[in-house]
Amino acid sequence: MQKMQKITIIDIQHKTFKKKLQGYDPSDVDKFLDDVIETLEDEASQRSALEAEISDLKERISHFKAMEDSLRNTLVLAQRTADEVKASAHKEADLIRAEARVAIEKEISAFGDRTNEARREHQRAVETAAKARSELRSLLMTHLALLDKTEVMPVTAAQPAQPDAPPGEAAPNGSPSSAAYAEA
Repeated sequence: MQKMQKITIIDIQHKTFKKKLQGYDPSDVDKFLDDVIETLEDEASQRSALEAEISDLKERISHFKAMEDSLRNTLVLAQRTADEVKASAHKEADLIRAEARVAIEKEISAFGDRTNEARREHQRAVETAAKARSELRSLLMTHLALLDKTEVMPVTAAQPAQPDAPPGEAAPNGSPSSAAYAEA
């Protein structure tokens, strides 16, 4: 089988037919050939326009595929970045919580130390007050015992008062002066 050669518009325009008796009317054949040529030219121009449109669409598809790849890569990068930011935020939150926990523990410890110091200070004050009470009680008891021991002796004419002796000192005879009794 022989491969048929493609017929072009130029081939049709230059085609001539042999004339025979009782053949086709040459004007009808020419008119038909003109119609075929016109149809083929219209189809060729439509085909050319369609091929140009296909080429343009292929270019646009290629551009959109490149954009799609770029967007896909951008989305993957954005997702990674979001994951990293999220992980970083979680780490930072954990760090802040840990720092806050340490700060709170230090503050609680400081409050405990201050509380203990206040307790010790209070205990010292209580002990000082108890000691002062005890000393005052002892002093008062000593004075009370002195008061109980001391008897008031009446001053007699036989013992003259000694004006030269200071108050509270014994008179030269060994007995206390009347001024000492008066003060007591």
